[in-house]
Amino acid sequence: MTGRKNVLFLMTDQHRADTLGAYGGVRPTPVLDELARTGTRFDRWYTPTAICTPARASLLTGQAPFRHKLLANHERNVGYIEDLPDGQFAFSTALRQAGYNCGLIGKWHVGTQKSARDFGFDGPDFPGWHNTVEHPDYLAYLAEHDLPPYEISDRIRGVLPNGGPGNLLAARLHQPVEATFEYYLATRAIEMLERYAEAARERDEPFFLALHFFGPHLPYILPDEFFDLVDPADVELPRSIAETFQGKPPVQRNYSAHWTFDTMPIETTRKLIAVYHGYVALIDQQIGRVMDAMARLGLVDDTAVFFTCDHGEFTGAHRLHDKGPAMYEDIYRTPGLLRVPGEPGGVVRSEFVSLLDCTATILELAGLDPKPAVDSRSLLPLVGGGEGVPWEDDIVCEFHGHHFPYPQRMLRTDRYKLVVNPDSVNELYDLRLDPDELLNVYEHPEMAPVRTRMMHRLYQVLRERGDNFYHWMTSMYDVGATDYDPTLSGLDEATYQSPAP
Repeated sequence: MTGRKNVLFLMTDQHRADTLGAYGGVRPTPVLDELARTGTRFDRWYTPTAICTPARASLLTGQAPFRHKLLANHERNVGYIEDLPDGQFAFSTALRQAGYNCGLIGKWHVGTQKSARDFGFDGPDFPGWHNTVEHPDYLAYLAEHDLPPYEISDRIRGVLPNGGPGNLLAARLHQPVEATFEYYLATRAIEMLERYAEAARERDEPFFLALHFFGPHLPYILPDEFFDLVDPADVELPRSIAETFQGKPPVQRNYSAHWTFDTMPIETTRKLIAVYHGYVALIDQQIGRVMDAMARLGLVDDTAVFFTCDHGEFTGAHRLHDKGPAMYEDIYRTPGLLRVPGEPGGVVRSEFVSLLDCTATILELAGLDPKPAVDSRSLLPLVGGGEGVPWEDDIVCEFHGHHFPYPQRMLRTDRYKLVVNPDSVNELYDLRLDPDELLNVYEHPEMAPVRTRMMHRLYQVLRERGDNFYHWMTSMYDVGATDYDPTLSGLDEATYQSPAP
């Protein structure tokens, strides 16, 4: 092997950090917990935006959503672009050009016309946001192994405000584990891993292999073994289930109605949370099969392993499901694990890092220049357990809408979180006193110094990045004197310079 590392990138969708034993979860996730024990656990790992397509495009490009401009999922797109432009930098094409084999098994969801293959990835094309149980390759897999077809019962859904049936949230799957889409994806990943291992051994070709599960995104559709794995009576409800939405943007109450939370009894919420934990357990088991294959193929000492997700999930927190225009920790703080051969295990980092930072890290592991990933920063100095690594002590996240345009920006510091909502009330949370983000203290007089300081900092970061959201802040908030014409007319007498005679 060359000095360039192989990379196994394990990714889930809509995955809460607190479902991993390594993050204090009440139920062990033995495979992922072992990855944390032998690698580095990042305790403040955030998504750049809590929505699938923009977050995945940020991973691919190393650019924040406002920069790559792929701002919404295709399925609910309300006018944004739906594919990255031609010529867009992507880490996968850079790896390909450097001689890497690149594969992606599972969820793509980075556009509609362009597939993973257009960006240099091997593997079948799985369009859309959910398990594609009608996919020809999956059907062929079932037939080859004499496994029964997809069939569900025990559907869980509420009632929409218009009286119609709510979104499907969970269901019982009448298939054995070996027939689940998760087992199938792990099987295809192992097959690709075997081919890549042979190329690495015989032709010295390094590889990047991504395994992207569609779960534990709702609806949680599981076979008996996992649908009933956790007793709902043992489920501890999130403290923020006491949410009243008082002093919060009204859109949050509307989203709660859209996800039909209050139309279902609390026992149903306990069952949904229990099934969600079962889904996490199923995926942990399938990741274990892939990790066992990597050991069998002798790849452990040459392969860096990532585990993360695109964003989190509410699962009843704040009386919500899914994700949406509410920048709570439940959906913005996510799990992030990284094991690099030769680096120490059991490392825990508290710096604010991002899914975006994976891009530069992957490029550095391949011995490539990370600079094209302009909003990304390599995590390797932190993985080594280094002390005194210069790092920002805050993080900025963004949101642009899903079912409708809804711009938000967030600044998270050690203690506080500021959320700017141009259409509504802004939010400020003291996470030391209120870790569940139930009390919005933005208007509290004693918080004025904190509010002003954070507004200034957010404004500074957005201006430095070139995120034009800052123009709204220029007009509306105390962010300091401007050094430009806010109207952008070029005609302001204070900024316009007459041509020299």
